[in-house]
Amino acid sequence: MPLLEPKPEALRPGPGRAPSPDRVPGWKASGTPAGLRAGLTALLGPEKVLWRVSDLVKYASDASPYRFLPQVVLVPEDLDDISAILSYAHGNGREVVFRAAGTSLNGQAQGEDILVDVRRHWTGIEVLDDGARARIRPGTTIMRANVTLARHGRVLGPDPASAIACTVGGVVANNASGMTAGTTRNAYRTVASLTFVLPSGTVVDTGEADADELLRHAEPRLCDELLAVKAEIEADERLTARIRAKYEIKNTNGYRLDAFLDGSTPVEILRGLMVGSEGTFGFISEVVLDTLPLDRQVSCALLFFPSLPAAAAAVPRFNEAGATAVELMDGNTLRASVRVEGVPSDWAGLPRGTTALLVEFRAPDEDGLTAFEQAASSALANLDLVAPAASVTNRFTRDAATVSGYWKARKAFVTAVGGSRPSGTTLITEDFAVPPSRLSEACEALLALQAGHGFDAAVAGHAAHGNLHFLLAFDAAKQSDVDRYAAFMEEFCTLVVDRFDGSLKAEHATGRNIAPFLEREWGPTATALMWRTKRAIDPAGVLAPRIVLDRDPAGHLRGLKTIPTVETVADPCIECGFCEPTCPSEDLTTTPRQRIVLRREMMRQPDGSPVEEALLDAYGYDAVDTCAGDSTCRLACPVGIDTGAMMKGFRHRRHSPREEKAAVLTARHFKAVEASARVALGAAGLVTRVAGDRLLDAATRLARKAVDPDLVPQWLPEMAGAAPRALPPTSRAGAHAVYYPACVNRIFAGPDDAGSLSLAQSVVSLSARAAKPVWIPQDIAGTCCATIWHSKGYDAANALMANRIVEAAWGWTGGGALPLVVDASSCTLGLAHEVVPYLTEDNRALHEELTVVDSLVWAADELLPHLTVFRRTGSAVLHPTCSMEHLGDVPHLRALGEACAEEVVLPDDAGCCGFAGDRGMLHKELTDSATAGEAAEVGTREYDAYLSANRTCEIGMDRATGHRYHSALIALERATRPVI
Repeated sequence: MPLLEPKPEALRPGPGRAPSPDRVPGWKASGTPAGLRAGLTALLGPEKVLWRVSDLVKYASDASPYRFLPQVVLVPEDLDDISAILSYAHGNGREVVFRAAGTSLNGQAQGEDILVDVRRHWTGIEVLDDGARARIRPGTTIMRANVTLARHGRVLGPDPASAIACTVGGVVANNASGMTAGTTRNAYRTVASLTFVLPSGTVVDTGEADADELLRHAEPRLCDELLAVKAEIEADERLTARIRAKYEIKNTNGYRLDAFLDGSTPVEILRGLMVGSEGTFGFISEVVLDTLPLDRQVSCALLFFPSLPAAAAAVPRFNEAGATAVELMDGNTLRASVRVEGVPSDWAGLPRGTTALLVEFRAPDEDGLTAFEQAASSALANLDLVAPAASVTNRFTRDAATVSGYWKARKAFVTAVGGSRPSGTTLITEDFAVPPSRLSEACEALLALQAGHGFDAAVAGHAAHGNLHFLLAFDAAKQSDVDRYAAFMEEFCTLVVDRFDGSLKAEHATGRNIAPFLEREWGPTATALMWRTKRAIDPAGVLAPRIVLDRDPAGHLRGLKTIPTVETVADPCIECGFCEPTCPSEDLTTTPRQRIVLRREMMRQPDGSPVEEALLDAYGYDAVDTCAGDSTCRLACPVGIDTGAMMKGFRHRRHSPREEKAAVLTARHFKAVEASARVALGAAGLVTRVAGDRLLDAATRLARKAVDPDLVPQWLPEMAGAAPRALPPTSRAGAHAVYYPACVNRIFAGPDDAGSLSLAQSVVSLSARAAKPVWIPQDIAGTCCATIWHSKGYDAANALMANRIVEAAWGWTGGGALPLVVDASSCTLGLAHEVVPYLTEDNRALHEELTVVDSLVWAADELLPHLTVFRRTGSAVLHPTCSMEHLGDVPHLRALGEACAEEVVLPDDAGCCGFAGDRGMLHKELTDSATAGEAAEVGTREYDAYLSANRTCEIGMDRATGHRYHSALIALERATRPVI
């Protein structure tokens, strides 16, 4: 056992907790039953079978109010694996549920037996016909697909608010639509072809010319039954008319019976039925989607009304004017959205009934947008608009930042309102549609129904399509609250069906919470046909039982999850999963959502239970050690939950007093530590030149085993050498800025490319060349931005260094008279923001007077306009660091790249490299996993330059790609160096 190995005990929740009724029982602490685990391991291999109780718990929750613990989680890599899983399920009487992003709001991605993760190995997009179509794998997020399509001026039709995280497979399986898709741009209308695996294992590619012939040969009974159902529907004129009528408005409740009317062959019928089938008919392995033009000219307004019915009544005007989107947000939604960064704070005081419409017009050109704006102006005439806050303008704007802010508030509906719910309550998201002409009436009826059952719900929705969403919060641990919810649902379903002939699910798909009410909406004849279709396609009932069809009238009350209170920073989390695609450890251990989910299960457990012990044993490495701590999860979370901060807090809790004292000593004597690190790197370089990397690799492996793998770094062949001890000479006189070379650049040398200056030399030379010279203080040795200690949770050492650097910087800059230019983006972030909570009151005042500028910004904004580019390389690929994302500096990196190269590429899969200072040396598997997608994309071609702006991130990318990354400022210096 390592000498300083952290003890799980430090992360144990406090005693005296009341066990939750839905806690994982103690007998499941050993995870997957031995026989099931052995059988699947023999079938797929151990790396594809997740069996520990911690694995099962982290997959048991999704964005819905339900929680079901699977027996096992499988991670297939290809269609052979999928077919093997389905064959095993058939042969052993098992059930299978497919899960992609887990953003579904009704429990579709949860199973109680075999759960199959079809996100991890199922990503990729191929653009067809110059963007008119795209072939996309099911684990690809909508946002990722649209990034690629945007280069072709195209976009996908479905545009759900969860586009950052939800996958194409999930969108098709749920027939999700979103803000603008309505009934014409949704998945059902834009799917060109599908490749899917039926429960029997038969693979169908509907795009193949002989697909029907192949299906007839493989599944003759299925083909006959599909055509028989088609004939029965078409023979019933009343039923046919009813089906057509049901899809005149948005409807995802039940199976798409109009597929029998729209398709003429079994394959065509199946293609339609698969859309919205929620994983109950098969696994969709590939989708070809028709895309739509990306109209880039935009005009948008946020219009405020005195009441929800008043806003709803205005919707038809904007529909008639040709609006692309008309979105509704009630007062509760608007007030809750102040939690979202950039939303005006005065919305918190909006009157209770206030409601807003977000109206957007899009056009391909200026003339088209002007015509739309004229129509919008006419629509505004005589509307009863109000301005209850100073920030309210009630005007259309083309300003991109303002438009983006409006949409950010709207898309945060579920998370912002959910985040403001009372601690310990469960969130229910309901979704229904009525004929758009009856929207105002439906709003009034909904408000009355909510009030009658004691709910103060938030309401928002796609008003243009008569589609409303509302959120309810209640305590699932209290039977009285569950009973109140049950009574509400009975009356709600009656209201929507009987009074409005609406859809009980407009775009979120049936799921567990509406399945018991399916027949109430569709009637016995249509519902019987849905059951018949399910039996025809999945006669053994292997796939996703009880998710679309459920005969239990109380099925929607089964599996409701409790939400125990956890650490304050994470307690608002509604487990939506928006954070997951940005997380460096997503494919290695856990995601931010899963870290919180696991913590909540600990809170559900009685103190000392076998399940709690098992979770604690796994949590140290899976959650705490392999968290990069980069806080990109905070950027992705609409309400800014920073799970990285929670993990840093846990690291602090695991430290012994001896470790804390040692950390303080390193901070206090950092000048010696810095010098020693350079000596060590120099010695290491000498060893590797003589004996290669194997000796240092073996030595550091032994040291890690003996001490602590989270303290002793692993030697990496890509490790940089030692930086020169001396920095370039500069003068205080006439300086336009103070230049602070970060300690990482004072310790690690840059790439030894022939003809290149060091980073420090490049910054000094560039600044002088632009007639804006900088000054490097002579006493910077021994100072640091404090990120070293902050990232590891050493609070006392962090505070010591944070206060030291702020006091020093204040003196260097003449009390803030000069800007402080920092040459590592993570250090810029640390100095500008992360040190603040650790400063004394006096030093906070000093910090407020400082202007901390990243070297990228300094070069792009202050130097580049005064420089002449003499030589450009052909192509450059960029790696934007997570700190750049936090600081908003990625455009500056691109600007420098464009000055240095004729072609600049920002990879679609670029993300945090996971190196995180030294974490990539402590857990190199984190960087290997985090960079896999970006490295694969970069590796598809050669570039003349590989640019970034953070030395350790550059080392991480060197390791990932096999190419030498260096600072964009070094490249800029070479590009602007006069030709002699």
